[in-house]
Amino acid sequence: MATNREFNREDNKEKKDSFVDHVVSLRRVTKVTKGGKRFSFVAFVISGDKQGAVGLALGKSREVSMAIAKATNRARKKMISVARRGSTIPYEAVGRHGASSVIVRPASKGTGNIAGGAVRAIMDAAGIEDVLTKSLGSSNSINVAKATMNALAKLRSVERISLLRGKSVQEMIRGS
Repeated sequence: MATNREFNREDNKEKKDSFVDHVVSLRRVTKVTKGGKRFSFVAFVISGDKQGAVGLALGKSREVSMAIAKATNRARKKMISVARRGSTIPYEAVGRHGASSVIVRPASKGTGNIAGGAVRAIMDAAGIEDVLTKSLGSSNSINVAKATMNALAKLRSVERISLLRGKSVQEMIRGS
């Protein structure tokens, strides 16, 4: 017979394993020293639970696997919650970071994830299935990803807006 403690451990394992990780970029960087060149790797990882939580981070190490592991752990610690309405987002938002701008728009059910590169990885990790996006300006994947996170961080759910305004959800919908 399993105890409650064993059930809780199994639940925690399932929660930890429910994360989705995308390695967006992996670069080899070089530090030139007096004794020669020293190589290391930088990994850019997006992590999410497909339930509205998503995070991104960079990890640097002398080995590829260590760089990815560092980035994955940091991304899971720096997750933000994304407001969703069904399989899409509640309304249009524009995010900016550096010279990159990203426009995210809600889409009807069945449209799919119309996005490219880092934006697609973020939407997949957040569990957003139907969305239209457009990336403008710089195509640097790190800046595009941060601009996307900026746009998603601006979104609020109906429940959150009604709480902020001190009204019920029904009053918000009716327009009272």
